[in-house]
Amino acid sequence: MCRSRPASCRRTSIRLPACTDLTLPTLSIYTAPLWLPGGHLQTMFPAVAIAKPAVAFRRERWETQDGDFVDVDFVDGEPGQPLVVLFHGLEGSSASHYARALMAAVAARGWSGAVPHFRGCSGEPNRAPRFYHSGDANEVDWIVRRLRARTQGKLYAAGVSLGGNALLRWLGESQHQAEIVDAAVAVSAPLDLARGGEALSSGINMVYTRMFLKTLKPKCLAKLEQFPGLFERDALLDARDLYAFDNVVTAPLHGYRDTDDYWNRASARHVLGDITVPTLVLNARNDPFLPGKYLPASAAHAVTLEYPAQGGHVGFAVGNPPGRLDWLPRRILGFFDAATAKREATHNATRAPGGDELCEAAAHG
Repeated sequence: MCRSRPASCRRTSIRLPACTDLTLPTLSIYTAPLWLPGGHLQTMFPAVAIAKPAVAFRRERWETQDGDFVDVDFVDGEPGQPLVVLFHGLEGSSASHYARALMAAVAARGWSGAVPHFRGCSGEPNRAPRFYHSGDANEVDWIVRRLRARTQGKLYAAGVSLGGNALLRWLGESQHQAEIVDAAVAVSAPLDLARGGEALSSGINMVYTRMFLKTLKPKCLAKLEQFPGLFERDALLDARDLYAFDNVVTAPLHGYRDTDDYWNRASARHVLGDITVPTLVLNARNDPFLPGKYLPASAAHAVTLEYPAQGGHVGFAVGNPPGRLDWLPRRILGFFDAATAKREATHNATRAPGGDELCEAAAHG
């Protein structure tokens, strides 16, 4: 980027694509309401106590190449309008509070939306001897490419928690090939799975771990009925934290040596520097799932790191009691708007007569 321009560049009215800093505008940083203090309340209250908007979903079942299926819940908007795909979090679904809030905001714009369910999360057991995991970039790739093929307008991708980490892994691993999406947002992603796993393995945070294991273990027992001997039943039942669970189930089922290997190789922090799609990474510093001191300090130029002090884990409630869920959808869609405006401005600038030649001269003094 040019840090200074010669006089000829300053006098011209032509916008200079490579010389002009078209930084995305910073929207309002989240501030929690006074009646909702602390990361735990900011996490739990929005998930269980704030009314979720009604959304009219239409479900499609997609058959996969490995004989399994993925259920996708759609919001049908106006033809030619953007489509927003949302990848949910661990044990989430289209019924999750953040999914309903975002899809309601998408529908209000006349846009289309899609919430694909990771294997086993749509209310029906999946068929294959696998589930889903934080580094599931291949699954994200298959879903996004199928949506791109049927979408005429802009395609935006969002991911929350586990889904946010998987989305970031896909963006970083795919690099320029991921530019089939126009912009992306990851919310409360466990960017460093090892540090996040440690955080969820002690103290009050064990509440979240027990909540996850309460639904994960029955699914795994049912999976053993489908595939006897797939993993050790007693070790599964003995698992008291996510480290032990991932060591028995997640890691070996999905090609990782053990939990340490899985948490290291699947962490999105390793690929933040490789992302070329305009991407917002939004994590609250008081998120119980990943303490703020472990949030990455740098990323690729295309990535905006936004770390408000408050918000909890996928919380971000606003307003008077009992609160509202609309801040997060506004932030996500606002980023998509800004990213598109930047891209269009850059595209128009590159088409200006003589723009390339002027920037070449500026770059070489």
